[in-house]
Amino acid sequence: MSKFFRSFLMLSLMTLLIPGTSSLAQVKIEGGLIEGNSEGAITSYYKIPYAAPPVGDLRWKAPQPVIPWEGVRKADVLASASFQPRVPWMPELDMSEDCLYLNIWTPAKKPDEKLPVMVWIHGGAFVNGSPTLPSDHGDMLSQKGVVYVNVAYRLGVLGFLAHPELSAESENRVSGNYGLLDQIEALKWVQKNIAAFGGDPENVTIFGESAGAISVATLAASPLTKGLFRRAISQSGGAMLPICKQGNSHDCLASLSAMEDAGLEFTKRMGVSSMEELRALPPEKWLEDSITKSEGSWPVFDGYVIHQDPYTAYQNGDYNDVDILVGINSDEGYYWGFPMDKETYLDYIDTHFGPFSQSVLKLYPAGDEAANFRSTANLFGDMVFAYGTWAWSRLQSQTGKSKVYVYYFDQWKPSAGSQGPAPATGALHAAEVPFVMQHLDPSSDPADLKLSDEVASYWTNFVKTGDPNGEGLAKWPEYKEGKETVMYLKTNPHAGPVPNMAKLLLLEEYYNWKRNPEN
Repeated sequence: MSKFFRSFLMLSLMTLLIPGTSSLAQVKIEGGLIEGNSEGAITSYYKIPYAAPPVGDLRWKAPQPVIPWEGVRKADVLASASFQPRVPWMPELDMSEDCLYLNIWTPAKKPDEKLPVMVWIHGGAFVNGSPTLPSDHGDMLSQKGVVYVNVAYRLGVLGFLAHPELSAESENRVSGNYGLLDQIEALKWVQKNIAAFGGDPENVTIFGESAGAISVATLAASPLTKGLFRRAISQSGGAMLPICKQGNSHDCLASLSAMEDAGLEFTKRMGVSSMEELRALPPEKWLEDSITKSEGSWPVFDGYVIHQDPYTAYQNGDYNDVDILVGINSDEGYYWGFPMDKETYLDYIDTHFGPFSQSVLKLYPAGDEAANFRSTANLFGDMVFAYGTWAWSRLQSQTGKSKVYVYYFDQWKPSAGSQGPAPATGALHAAEVPFVMQHLDPSSDPADLKLSDEVASYWTNFVKTGDPNGEGLAKWPEYKEGKETVMYLKTNPHAGPVPNMAKLLLLEEYYNWKRNPEN
């Protein structure tokens, strides 16, 4: 019986046999006393406020200090998710603007244990997602000797609206990155309070997947986060796109002025003429608006949170030089494949890539609808996830002093998730998350359960020491350009070369061309 299964069974039996008999643990934090729930080896604390509710006049403002409370606050009910459109692939969520809360799972029995801390930033394209989802809970991962924190932050319009009036209100003359400012505020809260939960504020690792991983990459490059964390883990989401004058797309980061213009158009569509009127509207008003799509609500190049082109920052060594563990899955773009006909596909490539069109078609060839579905899926995955991850690891290994580890998650079964006109060819986007969190069904393939324990051990070893290696694990070498130093995470993990290097080099050439203002 695997270690994972024994732990899961023990917790399940305790929950079934002694419901209602769990002890409660009180902790003094910023704002007042809270009371958590202890079951077995782990104590959990839910819905801890790390900032004031961002409602009313605080809508579209940087997070404000926690409002103190009287007495003991029960921390045993999960908070609402940030307001967001409902999507078919997620369970129905309780949603609210009042969402700036975090949850903690800790194995510590006393405050002075100084355990390493992992702060999880959830994904969802910056418009969906919630740390309340069971998949994001730290009940299993914390059993490996870490304090686990997950964070809610403002999403969609509430988290990323830019507008000239909002910029004028700000002391920094910027707007649009409220969701990122929420994450930074949560990390400041962790620095002030995590010791009360047995955590070590000097050993904090931020980690996330997809939009959460893009957040991690962005925070790692931001001057606002200096000293707030020691390590970073990015699961499918480097942030190395060039700055563009127009609105966001999947291959550039929009300037503040472009997104302010988009905010003005949004205000017109809402039928209002001022921020006062816009703040009076209920969030339901804009859930069907185009701005709720991921490219309409995305981090903004504001010169403040994102202070310069990230690629240039890493070239110049102007970033937080912390240990990083980064990687992607083997079929990241599958969900975004599009079954267009050949003529439409050729027009798309020509319009989008200009002088690079023929080079792109050699690596992402045109064909029938199934072939074009496959090519668009591969292209999206490489542009949005693979390129940024590779560029980050390569540049930091050249200009930084901290350790760099890179992975390629490739555990999959041919029948899993193939819903498009062409079959999946690898592990889909987010497939690694249940392995990391050790949330696989106990009846899963024994090889998957074993890999889950290995992956979780790599992650927590890295968090503890800056090195993922440990007893009983295959050797994971530090990343070195041109060498077999990418860890292939699958049954029998092993090191190998960077996959799809020809495609990454082409995208590097394309993005460098696009960084020229004339292009």
